Amino acid sequence: MMKETVNRLESLIKKGLEYISQPSEFEWSEKLSPEKWSKKEILGHLIDSGINNLQRFTEIQTENKPYRIRPYKQNELVEVNDYQHADLKEMANFWLAINNRICYIINRQTEETLNYKIELDSGERSDLRFLIKDYVNHLEHHLNQII
Repeated sequence: MMKETVNRLESLIKKGLEYISQPSEFEWSEKLSPEKWSKKEILGHLIDSGINNLQRFTEIQTENKPYRIRPYKQNELVEVNDYQHADLKEMANFWLAINNRICYIINRQTEETLNYKIELDSGERSDLRFLIKDYVNHLEHHLNQII
């Protein structure tokens, strides 16, 4: 059902971990401009995205449908979590753990659950399948920024 998406996510996780283990702390912390995120902050944003989406993927199982997607304040979360000064190894381990959990949850979905309806912040409606694919696309976009 979602095998291709899970395979893509697993591939992105592997690619991300290979890169995380190579660059220097300076490269991860460097900011090209004050208003842009460093690579560490982008990784932190991916952690926040993982947390929020894992919650969405699991809550939709028991909530009334359509499940309303609540946006989160991504810039504020990056700042409050102070990813710029966080330990890169800890961040990498957390990012890996949350995405491994997401892979597990995706693998448990059935055709019925993948069709659970969602309502986006814009009022547009879709389903869990879209939300999962959107998460993987988002992850790939930001990993490409880091790498």
